[in-house]
Amino acid sequence: MEAAPAPNMHVEDAAFLRAAVAALGLDLTAAQGAQFLTFREMLITANATMNLTAITEPRAVLVRHFIDALTCLVGCDEARRAAPARVLDVGSGAGLPGLALAIVLPHWQVVSLEATGKKVRFQESVIAALGLTNATAVQGRAEDVAQLTGWRGGFSIVTARALAALPTLLEWCQPFATVAGLTLAPKKGELGAELAQGSRAAALLGGAAPEAIPLPSTLTDLVPELADGRVIVRVRQTRPCDARYPRTGAASMKTPLGS
Repeated sequence: MEAAPAPNMHVEDAAFLRAAVAALGLDLTAAQGAQFLTFREMLITANATMNLTAITEPRAVLVRHFIDALTCLVGCDEARRAAPARVLDVGSGAGLPGLALAIVLPHWQVVSLEATGKKVRFQESVIAALGLTNATAVQGRAEDVAQLTGWRGGFSIVTARALAALPTLLEWCQPFATVAGLTLAPKKGELGAELAQGSRAAALLGGAAPEAIPLPSTLTDLVPELADGRVIVRVRQTRPCDARYPRTGAASMKTPLGS
């Protein structure tokens, strides 16, 4: 297990987080910074027995988990960030990006959907420790929960990080989006073919063509680890998703939409 960060590192890391969040156009309060550092400590400690993440070096947790999670905000304009929102994070794992978004935007109501019970229980412990009254962790699979009243078409923002190739990711996410809602997914690498197939999938699922939005240079200059071609893929929902979708998880992965 990684050693706990030294007190002076806490001060430096809080300042680094504050600068990164400012580069994304938001202010991070001292209390919010402390919540992130507590989240990090809990993640590193729990990972010794739960295998939640391969990333355990303290600064890497800030960059590769927290700041990377917050890049989803690149897909939201100022008005959408400022407005109350019901947000769903699909396949949230240890709570990212869902809980990170709940920390920085307390007026958003965030639901983290995760299939693995131990990860949900970890998220619940973080939610309790941080006092996040605007966050809930729920155990379930997207293909099942998407058929439930109150879930389908019930979220103005749907996020997913490191979940699946874009066509499958969209099939698991778009059914939850309201009309005019957004599906947001961080991606990197050569995305030409994936975006083309994702565009066909998005249309079948009632969405506009995916947009690949680069991270702002204000952030990548500060955090060069993220200057690796990362984008936020954004899909705007233009009509309700067809009731046939999502299919079972096996079908979604074996025969992706748009192929």
